[in-house]
Amino acid sequence: MVAVIDGDTIHIGDKKYRFSGIDAPEIKQTCQKDGVVIMCGVIAKDALQNKINNREVSCKDEEIDRYQRIVAECFIGEESLSKYLVRNGYAVAYRKYSNKFIEDEEYAKQNKLGLWSMTFEYPWDYRAKLRSK
Repeated sequence: MVAVIDGDTIHIGDKKYRFSGIDAPEIKQTCQKDGVVIMCGVIAKDALQNKINNREVSCKDEEIDRYQRIVAECFIGEESLSKYLVRNGYAVAYRKYSNKFIEDEEYAKQNKLGLWSMTFEYPWDYRAKLRSK
């Protein structure tokens, strides 16, 4: 059973996975579209939940992060969930750690998909602000 925690974190059994190479909005993070506040963190989580839709997820482990999560690229069949999230604008390429999903981010940006249709803060900037409070 897969539990979706947010747009880039899942639990499979007792294992916690953080998707490598991408960053999705935090659950409480908001964006703006046409002057309306959008819960973009919830939208990212829901997009991942709907994509998985009770199907089996397999992950290729890469490392353990400082929060003891397994950093991995996870898949449904052959399809990368990270690629899906970035290409559809639910997450951004985490260029600090990987160049893998930059083309997918450019596609989403050019087509104004998901986050790219709104005014948003990069998730790492949002977290930095929270830490500085």
